[in-house]
Amino acid sequence: MNLSKIVASFTSMFYREENNLVLATFWNSLYIAFFLLPLGINLPTPFFIISIILGLINIIRTKRKIVFDNKEVLLFPLYFMIMAISLIYTDNISDGIELLQRSLSLLFFPIIFLFVKEDASTVKKLFDFLLLGLMVSFFINLFYSFCDISPILKANFESFKASPEGVSILLGALNNAWNYFIRVEFSGLVNSNYVSLYILLVLSYYLKNKLQSKLQVFIVVVLFLYLFLLASIAAYLILGIMCLLLIFNISEKSKKYTISILFVLGLIVFLQNPRVFVFYKNVSENTIQNTKIDNTTVEKSRLLTWDASIKLIQEAPLLGYGIGDTNDVLMKKYEELNYVSNYTNKYNAHNQFLQTFLQTGVIGFLILISIFILLALRMRRSRNEFSVFLILFISLFFESMLVRFNGIVFFSIVIPLLLKKRSILSSRIIRNIPFKSNE
Repeated sequence: MNLSKIVASFTSMFYREENNLVLATFWNSLYIAFFLLPLGINLPTPFFIISIILGLINIIRTKRKIVFDNKEVLLFPLYFMIMAISLIYTDNISDGIELLQRSLSLLFFPIIFLFVKEDASTVKKLFDFLLLGLMVSFFINLFYSFCDISPILKANFESFKASPEGVSILLGALNNAWNYFIRVEFSGLVNSNYVSLYILLVLSYYLKNKLQSKLQVFIVVVLFLYLFLLASIAAYLILGIMCLLLIFNISEKSKKYTISILFVLGLIVFLQNPRVFVFYKNVSENTIQNTKIDNTTVEKSRLLTWDASIKLIQEAPLLGYGIGDTNDVLMKKYEELNYVSNYTNKYNAHNQFLQTFLQTGVIGFLILISIFILLALRMRRSRNEFSVFLILFISLFFESMLVRFNGIVFFSIVIPLLLKKRSILSSRIIRNIPFKSNE
């Protein structure tokens, strides 16, 4: 395929609506933003803002009446309103307003999707662009990693001599380079937990269908390799559950046995990741009671964060501390409990459910839980759909996704689309949309 065909194929992915330039730009802004999500924290922000503005303009222009068949999506604006009300009893107004500004997509996108009429192919392109962004980000991260280890390899190749000792030294250098490569954090562009979430959603969206070309197989292999190198414990857990759901869904015994064996072998490979062993060692050997506070690991810091958050929730369960004061009271609690590493690094709750409870008390927490209960009920129709629910739900246990703009806007787009009764991401669509064919 020559360059002109590649360009033509790429441009054909964009939304085309000659009679409605506002709607076309709305969707195309979202497409570009989804492409940029794995490439940088700030890159997609302007495109999300453009899509919000154009989505609101589209509401004014079309003057469609709201059909309240999809009233579940209004839980997001309600959640936003509870956050706004918490400003009344927050002292740090500036931080609260800043978070509220980042959370405007929770208010706007669900309302926009009540008016915007979408179809399966339109929303499928969101995942197409996200997949494309993931592939680009993988090779960028791979390039950066090779740049990091190239001095080690270069020094050893320059001093290499064709002798048994020289070969032994070279093999040792290659082994050291690989250990360095596998042990450092692979994602230098975006937090590995966010990238892992994007990969899992793309895999769950596409893998229901059979792989029909070498390109599709290559893409899936790259995504699994990306997951392996990211070494996100939350992603490994979700991936394991997804694989088990897939195995249970196979009716033919011979295929079930084969897939089960492949699952076990894959599990062994993933658990061989050195960063997984480090995680297990740090958590199992260093509990909250017996670890030196000045030598706190990243893994233990998260456990300490959850411990401090739960203690604070017990002190103010009804209303919480307000969206402006949550991080401030966490810092004071870290200092009080002598959690030096957490205080120094200014960690948030690293769990959205705890973060929400701290921000808005039991009311905001119940609204957030209600969203996911409704989502689980909506997506219980197939194991593939339920795996999508698990990806979104479990990810909130390991990160405060609704604190950073990228996490907020991603959830405020994907979950409302899943909650809609005629969801274009429902089992009917997920089962029938393959990778882009060559036809």
